[in-house]
Amino acid sequence: MSRKVLTLVLIRKPNEVLLGYKKRGFGSNKWNGFGGKVEDNESICEAAIRELREESGLVVSPANLQQVGMINFEFVGDPIILEVHVFTSAMYEGQHFETEEMMPKWFKLQDIPFHEMWADDRLWFPLFLSGKKFQGYFLFQGHDVILKHTLNTVEHF
Repeated sequence: MSRKVLTLVLIRKPNEVLLGYKKRGFGSNKWNGFGGKVEDNESICEAAIRELREESGLVVSPANLQQVGMINFEFVGDPIILEVHVFTSAMYEGQHFETEEMMPKWFKLQDIPFHEMWADDRLWFPLFLSGKKFQGYFLFQGHDVILKHTLNTVEHF
């Protein structure tokens, strides 16, 4: 199995989270955080900052970006494991705007659209929202069915 290292950034306000509606590519037609592939010449943190800026217009400094999770995703029939590093920040600059790839929108915590998100989100989002750090593994059949998973809280990254 080979690995592809990816980032996911979730911007928070006290009672809201910023999600983006994916308009094209992998995960299209789902609400998600902002992120993507780590390029060869950048750190995971640098990739998270770049992807957030490219997909939402928001700018976050490395000092205000906190890693809260790491999830490995495996898809039946695909030899590549997706290693996703999950970050959050409540401090950012700029105004979000729609891009070719994503349409950002703030959601109140009680209105998070889990029925229009990846199936795993409803399992780890409560840990994220409660301020816990976590590690997980999800095996998917297609893009909608979880065959098995593990999810544990951790002290730090």
